[in-house]
Amino acid sequence: MQEKYNHIEVERAAHSHWTARDAYRVTEQADKKKFYACSMLPYPSGKLHMGHVRNYTINDMLTRYLRMNGHNVLMPMGWDAFGLPAENAALKNGVPPAQWTYDNIAYMKKQMQAMGLAIDWSREVATCDPSYYKWNQWLFLKMLEKGIAYRKTQTVNWDPVDQTVLANEQVIDGRGWRTGALVEKREIPGYYLKITDYAQELLDHVQVGNDKATLNGWPERVRLMQENWIGKSTGVRFAFPHDIRGNDGQLIGDGKLFVFTTRADTIMGVTFCAVAPEHPLAQHAAAANPALAAFIDECKSGGTTEAELATQEKKGQPTGLFVIHPLTGEQVEVWIGNYVLMSYGDGAVMGVPAHDERDFAFALKYQLPIKQVVQVEGESYDLTQWQDWYGDKLRGVMINSGPYDGLNFTDCVNAVAEALAAKGLGEKKTTWRLRDWGVSRQRYWGTPIPIIHCEEHGPVPVPEKDLPVVLPQDCIPDGSGNPLHKHEGFHAGVTCPVCGKPARRETDTMDTFVDSSWYFMRYCDPKNTETMVAEGADYWMPMDQYIGGIEHAILHLLYARFWTKVMRDLGLVKVDEPFTKLLTQGMVLNHIYSRRTDKGGKEYFWPHDVEHVLDEGGKIIGAKLKNAVGDLPVGTVIDYEGVGTMSKSKNNGVDPQDLIERYGADTARIYTMFTAPPEATLEWNDAAVEGSYRFMRRVWNFGGKLLALNAEVAAASTQQAASLADIEFGKEAKALRLEVHTVLKQVDYDYQRMQYNTVVSGTMKMLNALEDFKALDSAGAQVALIEGFGILLRCLYPATPHIAHSLWSGLGYAGSLGDLLDAPWPQVDESALQRDEVELMLQVNGKLRGSILVPANADKAAIEAIALANEVYLKLANGAAPKKVVVVPGRLVNVVV
Repeated sequence: MQEKYNHIEVERAAHSHWTARDAYRVTEQADKKKFYACSMLPYPSGKLHMGHVRNYTINDMLTRYLRMNGHNVLMPMGWDAFGLPAENAALKNGVPPAQWTYDNIAYMKKQMQAMGLAIDWSREVATCDPSYYKWNQWLFLKMLEKGIAYRKTQTVNWDPVDQTVLANEQVIDGRGWRTGALVEKREIPGYYLKITDYAQELLDHVQVGNDKATLNGWPERVRLMQENWIGKSTGVRFAFPHDIRGNDGQLIGDGKLFVFTTRADTIMGVTFCAVAPEHPLAQHAAAANPALAAFIDECKSGGTTEAELATQEKKGQPTGLFVIHPLTGEQVEVWIGNYVLMSYGDGAVMGVPAHDERDFAFALKYQLPIKQVVQVEGESYDLTQWQDWYGDKLRGVMINSGPYDGLNFTDCVNAVAEALAAKGLGEKKTTWRLRDWGVSRQRYWGTPIPIIHCEEHGPVPVPEKDLPVVLPQDCIPDGSGNPLHKHEGFHAGVTCPVCGKPARRETDTMDTFVDSSWYFMRYCDPKNTETMVAEGADYWMPMDQYIGGIEHAILHLLYARFWTKVMRDLGLVKVDEPFTKLLTQGMVLNHIYSRRTDKGGKEYFWPHDVEHVLDEGGKIIGAKLKNAVGDLPVGTVIDYEGVGTMSKSKNNGVDPQDLIERYGADTARIYTMFTAPPEATLEWNDAAVEGSYRFMRRVWNFGGKLLALNAEVAAASTQQAASLADIEFGKEAKALRLEVHTVLKQVDYDYQRMQYNTVVSGTMKMLNALEDFKALDSAGAQVALIEGFGILLRCLYPATPHIAHSLWSGLGYAGSLGDLLDAPWPQVDESALQRDEVELMLQVNGKLRGSILVPANADKAAIEAIALANEVYLKLANGAAPKKVVVVPGRLVNVVV
């Protein structure tokens, strides 16, 4: 064992040992309790970031702890390897996305291995590998057979210069990210999956308070986010009749403008209707109105999702058309609103500005009437300023509503629904915010959709025997659309499976959410070429613990749940839900420093080049350079933006590779675990990193101290309960064992609840106790010390496996307990928790005057005698006899004189 801690040598030796043993290969073992722990599939961006380090260390600590407790634990890893960033890199660097992706995978895998993660690499998957995405295609075809997948037109973002479809994140302020051209909305055909068929089950299993809920191991806020996204709404769908006819003389929409509302109680407050720019009434009005047509064109540059529309400025134009209020017979003006989506409901909404905040703002902007129809006792209505109670359906009664005046929400909705039904214009209905999942992407780097287009037979499924449809890996996108259109090899020799005539392949690829919706199943049977999943999934699924960022709380988790249910219904798996427990780890934050350049841009600075400017109270009020940066001299004043998520673009990231090389993987791991609970954000602190490294050195140095002891005999005795019972432990040794086993009990509890920050603090307490122990004059003392250090190493091992492995082997613990990989988790010795003496506070006349030690089994008389013989008491009493002695067991003695 080296005298000084050399993390490079320690970690290299540990890796060699684990590799030689093939330590982390896992097989299905019926005689062991299984545990499947998995981190969310990473994108191979090129380098790990500190968020990765934190996520994977959480997973690794759980895996190692459970393995020591006798579980058969699976911790796999793979790569979410398709997607837009690879295409962007290809545009920038002129290399095929495949090359860029595989190079990044190799580098990131090397980084993960340097971290010492207990990953079973024999199960590694990459979603861009044909052996993986073959099963995306296969299941898509099965969904097509069952009617779960279908084809229809979809609205997309179209860049008219690059002649390509853009993802939502590629549209910046309504313009294409690369060309700057105004983006248009276009309707093109694509494939959808009927996730809405599973809406009720998806809601039941996740909904807080639902008796059918099975995801009680998920954070409540994630469950609520899923519930809101699914968005079950009970309301009324009804029509505003009209006599608006098209050029063919026929009534548009059969003379009915349908809307859906959850606030049918406010129907008497309708002062306008708004329709989507694509709505037939909008198109009809625009045909004879150039200004309206121009507005519709402007709307095409807006977002295509509800989330985007929620943040953009609300704009509208009147159509000059009117519909009839179904209950009052009054005319209601029709507007076009850029905030109305044709794909949601009927592409139209009723405008009740008095009781809907968005409608209220719209009405103020365009000076539309606002008619109050709900009143809450004691509240006044202001036509110029929105108040929260205006939209509260649980309070108040109807006013200005004719026959419905005085009714509450529920009674009014029922009455309105009955009246509309009697007129044949409406009915109660349940709707869902959730929409079917559009999986077609007009991009290259993704799973090819297994469809062949024939002039005679249209889109035809690729025969199952011809799967996978392999994506060419030699394409280099140039910004002029999907390169698959022009790739002759991709289309060469393709014939229609029905008629055998020449045909062309589908060039759309699948949404990359498809890849990440079932990869965790494939980990169970990664090498199976005959079927998508097999016996491995029966053994390992459902996953026991899933770990990942809160940013994936909605779409990824929702799609994975849906995909699992489809696989279940096709007989592939036996589980209803994929993830039993979910942990969403917090983000890693760091300080952000910047300044405005002469051209108005922003320049960011690395934290190591900056020092803070503090006020008198030590609060950061600014920053300045402590190192020259470019042409900027030392002392240049810059802006301090507070803390934010680590980002390459803001120069506030920390490269894990640099950290590992400088301090070692164990320091990086223990720092990310100690600084904050797993669910909380972690604010980076260089001084705390140094502190973590010092702790590693203290552990190592203490191990060196034990070399002077008879480690072989002592270590062998630590697991022999009989020999421990026979050993004479002195007072100091008993106190040490009491402290160590007390901390062990708490550490074990913290491991079980995954509170790893307090696990680490517990190991620090344990080391403090071991370092403070000085009584080494007996065999019992040595046994207590070496037993305690063996417990410490096992408690530390899941967090810092390299140093724990080295010390465990070097000090002889492996000789009696085996390799630390499979050493048994230390058990609390209840006898060590039994105190010979307890400390009681000593009070004289109610005032605290010190403390006394009494035998743990002392009765009241014995405690009184010890208290009355105490020097402090005798001095204060000055010979006076005590009037009364009050003993509070386990706490204090109060002597009244």
